This record gives sequence, C-alpha cells and structure tokens, in this order.
Amino acid sequence: MSFSHLSPLSFVRPAVDAELEAFVERRRALVLGIGAELRPVLDALDAMITGGKRLRPAFCYWGWRGAGGGEERGIHQAAASLELLQACALIHDDVIDNSDTRRGAPAAHRRLTELHATSGWDGDSASFGQGAAVLLGDLCLAWCEDMYQSSALPAAALSAGREPFNLMRTEVMAGQYLDLLNQAKGSETVEDALRVMRHKTAKYTIERPMHLGAALAGRGPELAPVYTAYALPLGIAFQLRDDILGVFGAPEETGKPTGDDLREGKRTVLVAETLRLTSRTDAAEFRRLLGDPKLGTDAVDWMRSVITTSGALDACEERIVGYVAEANRALEHEALFANARPALADLILAATERKH
Repeated sequence: MSFSHLSPLSFVRPAVDAELEAFVERRRALVLGIGAELRPVLDALDAMITGGKRLRPAFCYWGWRGAGGGEERGIHQAAASLELLQACALIHDDVIDNSDTRRGAPAAHRRLTELHATSGWDGDSASFGQGAAVLLGDLCLAWCEDMYQSSALPAAALSAGREPFNLMRTEVMAGQYLDLLNQAKGSETVEDALRVMRHKTAKYTIERPMHLGAALAGRGPELAPVYTAYALPLGIAFQLRDDILGVFGAPEETGKPTGDDLREGKRTVLVAETLRLTSRTDAAEFRRLLGDPKLGTDAVDWMRSVITTSGALDACEERIVGYVAEANRALEHEALFANARPALADLILAATERKH
C-alpha cells in the first residue's frame, strides 16, 4: 500500500479523530446521566481534544506498520487512546504552569474559572477552576485506559502492549515532576534539562508509542531497540524545537504569547546554554528576569537577544541537526518494513521543522 499522496500525520488523523469523537460521545451520555452540571466539563474536554498534532497516535500507528501490522480493526482506537493521555498531561501541565492559553484558546482551568466567576458561586473562582481541571485531567487518564482496553484488537495483542502502555503513563508523570523540581531548584545544567526531555517528551511522545505499536503487531522485543535508537534522539530534537518556539515563535502560530516560556521560568536546554555561554553580568540579569510572570515586551526582547548573541540559539539548532541525523540513521535497520520508512522519515521533518 502506498502512502505517498498523504503526509504520515494526515494519513492517520481522520481515523484517530473519528475514534476519539465516537468514544467521548459514548461516555458523554454516562457523564450527563450523573448530572447535567457536568456539561461545561465535557465542553472543556471537547476544546482540548479538538486540536493537536496527533503525534503520539501517529508514532504508534507507524510503529505498528514498521512492525508489519496492517489495517486491522482496532489499531486506530488503541492509538487514539494516547490522545486522552495527552489531554490529561496538558490539562495538568497548564494548571502547574498557571498558563492562560492552550492552542490559542483559554486553558481548561481558565475556562472553568470563568464558569465559576460568571455563575456567581461561592468561594474563589481560581481555586474552583484549578480543582475542576485536575479532575478533568484525571477523567482523561481513566478514559485513556478504557479506550485502549476496549479496542477491537485481540486480547493477546492488547496484553503484549500493556508494558509500554503502562510505562508511558508512569514516565510522563515522573518527567513532569522532574521538570517541576528543576524549576524549584533553579537548575542550570544541560544534563538536568536533557533528563527531563528524555522522560517527559522523548519517551512519552515517540519511544513508548512506537514500542506500543510494535508490541501490538507482535514484534515488541525485536523492534524495541531499533525504535529507541530512532525515537530518543528525535524526541529530544522535537523538544528542543518546542523550546525555541516557546521563546521565538509567533503567537498566531504557537497559540501562546511571545516569550511565555520565559515568564513561566522553564528550565530548558536553551536557558541552560544561555547561562553557560553569556557574560556573568548578563547571566545575573537573565536569572533575575526568568520566571517573572509580568515580563514586558522590552524584557522579553532583551532576553531573546541574549539567547541569540550568546550563541545558545545556534548551539540548540546544532543539537537538533545532530539528533535528526541520528534518528535518520536508525531507519536504515533491516528489521523495519520498508513501506513504513518514508513515513517515519517524514515524521522526523514534521517533528523538527515546524512553526507551532
């Protein structure tokens, strides 16, 4: 079967979207049967899962195809279940970071804060919004499990996929905590930032979804090392691009205000390289400004200039080039089914040459 007329993301997305919509619609009646008051919570979920790149389902699907899997009934639902895990992670991440927006729209906790404020209910609106968003994230985590287990794949395949599926959920939570810890400790090392990248992004976004696809196709142990060699460098390159966009990306493309990562004080490789490479005076001022939620345009522009003139931006771009080359080399492995190689190569470009 040829996939040349579609990008690997475009090829997967319609089926993933359909599975998500059908699953959430089935659960909607159950939730609304508990109470009509839950409708705004479901509306917040709809807003969250409507957007997104569908990277995790795509890597799962192409991991399946690279292992020799076909168009068996159930693979798209199993892959789509990862979008509910992603929704959980993003909803909780926005609460942790106190973010205002997600994909150009109000973050779930902001949406639910507004519900409380406009309804004239008792108590603090922000606390209500945060608490409701945490519960919504927990619901997505539970539904992720339900969606995976209820897919039409054989029980033996779902059992084989259980290990990477479970590891993925554990590692993303651990990576999120390490990220939170780095910010609390004011970590400034590239090594600490890379450790977060490996667990919060590389393993979660690419490696484990691909391991899951291979396991569902019955070739998990054989292909796991091959997929790891591809996924970990690509996942780090993906996050490096994300960190660059978080500082330099255009708001109309990223869906977030310019320099939002600087206001949130994210301890990225880009920040670590800046503090390592810039002058002592500029480093001290950069540290003072990093994490100030009230950073104005002038301060953000100054910090961006320091990142550029110090050579940190170039250093991160060079890292991306190196990691991309590493991922491409992994695709030469003879164990991969040839028809999946072009799609996996295209996914390298989609993950690293993007504007949002």
